[in-house]
Amino acid sequence: MNFSSYEHEFQGKRALITGGTKGMGYAIVKRLAEAGATVLTTARTIPEDYDIPGVHFIQADITKPEGTALLVEAVKEKLGGIDILINTVGGASTPPGGALALTEEDWLETLNMNLLGSVRLDRNLLPMMVEQGKGVIIHVSSIQRRLPLYETTLAYAASKAALTNYSKGLSNEFSPKGIRINTIAPGFIQTEAADRMIDRIATVAGSREAALEELMDSLGGIPIGRPGLPEEVAELAAFLASDRSASITGSEYVIDGGTIPTV
Repeated sequence: MNFSSYEHEFQGKRALITGGTKGMGYAIVKRLAEAGATVLTTARTIPEDYDIPGVHFIQADITKPEGTALLVEAVKEKLGGIDILINTVGGASTPPGGALALTEEDWLETLNMNLLGSVRLDRNLLPMMVEQGKGVIIHVSSIQRRLPLYETTLAYAASKAALTNYSKGLSNEFSPKGIRINTIAPGFIQTEAADRMIDRIATVAGSREAALEELMDSLGGIPIGRPGLPEEVAELAAFLASDRSASITGSEYVIDGGTIPTV
């Protein structure tokens, strides 16, 4: 492979990217589709103005078993198999107040969104990859698996820690069968959701600049002085999904602008 020219490196590849209508998921879909991949993506609601040509869209909720079943059928019908699976779905919607503020429902909803959705998809799609003797799976985790914020996102942090641990075990089992499995752990990425949060904080902080600074300070600071961009995460995902990283498996790649202060 010519590593100096990879504009079409995903030509002929079939990819499923969950959560591909916003933020990091959207950027990853765009990056792979522009490099030639046939992409199937998902979200809970159908986007009105999705502007990436040639991408198959399936309305499905992967936090539920029936949503996974819809996706597996779509992979078979629209893609005829799968080479790359990237699960970006995740998030935290639990109330603030620490561990005792979280209900049973809060924990189950968070685990379904950030861990079990990936487990179900892997369980259903791995056999296809094993049969063809190759494939790539990327799970999007979070630096909060190492830096849990107990006041607001404890369940999220715990579920992402479980996802990273699960990914490592999965890679040990399936790498000998030709399937590479890695995780990406983003820090603060300036997505649409982050922008909305900044706008809310700005009403109290006085300006968007002050709100952004407050958010970065809550993480202990970001040495590069800014949040990451979805396109930067997409570039990392593209590298890990490509033949350029053919010997990388069972690894976690942190992309956080230096937020984690320890080795």
